[in-house]
Amino acid sequence: QVQLVESGGGLVQTGDSLRLSCAASGRTFTTYAMGWFRQAPGKGREFVAAINWSDSATSYADSVKGRFTISRDNRKSMLYLQMNSLKPEDTATYYCAAERSVRRLERGGGDYWGQGTQVTVSS
Repeated sequence: QVQLVESGGGLVQTGDSLRLSCAASGRTFTTYAMGWFRQAPGKGREFVAAINWSDSATSYADSVKGRFTISRDNRKSMLYLQMNSLKPEDTATYYCAAERSVRRLERGGGDYWGQGTQVTVSS
């Protein structure tokens, strides 16, 4: 069992940066691949980024490549998403998720989900 709590969202301007955090509880955190998803109003949930359990492999949606960086600290049971050069189209509720593999996260899977944190980028 993994419980996930996101934080770090907020209202920023185009071109600004934000770092999202996801605190995980549960002794099996290190066995899970972790990912970030987002959902904008009126749209479906979208894969953003994923990282495997050992921090040796990452995956990004084309829309965020080169701007967002996913990382994790297994000692602290934390997941992060550094978001740079934010655009209005990045506005969404961001969720972290835990899954058994990066591939499953890329396909939209998630065994466990957080409650989300809102990111709003003004133009």
